[in-house]
Formats: sequence, C-alpha cells, structure tokens
Amino acid sequence: MHIVYPAVISALLFSIGVYGVLARRNTILVLMSVELMLNAVNLNLVAFDVWLGDRLHSGQVLTLFVIVIAAAEVGLGLAIVLALYRNRRTVDLDHLRDLAEPADEAPGKPTTPRTTHDQPAASPAPTPPVRSQKTAPGARSAPPTTALRDTPGPGPDQSDEPDQVAVEDGQSGERPVKRGGTR
Repeated sequence: MHIVYPAVISALLFSIGVYGVLARRNTILVLMSVELMLNAVNLNLVAFDVWLGDRLHSGQVLTLFVIVIAAAEVGLGLAIVLALYRNRRTVDLDHLRDLAEPADEAPGKPTTPRTTHDQPAASPAPTPPVRSQKTAPGARSAPPTTALRDTPGPGPDQSDEPDQVAVEDGQSGERPVKRGGTR
C-alpha cells in the first residue's frame, strides 16, 4: 500500500475536525470534532508504522495510548457538558463565557463586581439601632433575647456571609442574612 492514500484521508479528517472546533458553537459537536482529529492522528500512526515496517510496532502502541486518552477525554468532557447543562440549561459555547473578561475593560484597570441574572447583588441590610431598656431601681433586668454561641467569632446576627438556600429546581441560590432575631 502506498503511504499517500492514508495520509490524504488523515489530512481531510483532521481538517474537518479543525473546522468543527472553530466553527461550531455546540459543545457536543466540538467534542466530536476533537475526536475526529484524534482519529486522524491514529490513522497516520498506523499507516506510517506499516509503511516503515517497524518491528516493535511503535505506531500501533501509540495508537492504543491515544485511544485510551480519547476515551478519558470523552468521559470527562461529557461530564462537564452535563454539569453545565444542568446549571445553565444550554450547551452553546457563546453563553458559557461568564468567567471571560469583558471586552470593554483592560487587564490593568480595576473592575467593578458584576452580577449574573441568577444571583442578585447582595446588599447589606441595615442594622437596627440598639435600644436601651430602663429598669426601675431594684428590679431585675430581662435576659438577652439572642442565644450565646460556644464558638468564638461573630454572632448569628453579625455575619456578613450570605446563606445558602435550596431553590425548587435543585440549584442553590444566595440570600442575604436577616439582621436581628432568628433567620
């Protein structure tokens, strides 16, 4: 067999895979295009192994390694895609750029915190003024209404961290902490 035929087919497969990675916006199609490129590499490895007549069959051994790595890549890639779909309800790559830097901000400029449509900006709730209770001379004062914590640190109504609450569809959202009293 002449080496030109598998090399041309491999080049075509690799080109189709590169086109799929660059032109498609669907995450599953991008993963399939990466697999197509890996199969083009496998075809080249086996073709050159046969053409060179290697006694150790190094090309075929490398092909097995590439197949194992491709299987692991597919498993991990599909797990990531499923997790993204559960959280965002889309697999479109253009909508999955929340961590990308905005185009109008330069890398050196200070940025203002942004919020997504899923999480509203948490504004700190105003703290109620402390009221002093006047007691009659000789009368006992009322016990405090908030329970003391055994662990050091801010009390239950002094925390600035948002609570994690369960939302009906299984996702977790953030809610600002209520000040004063129970949560």
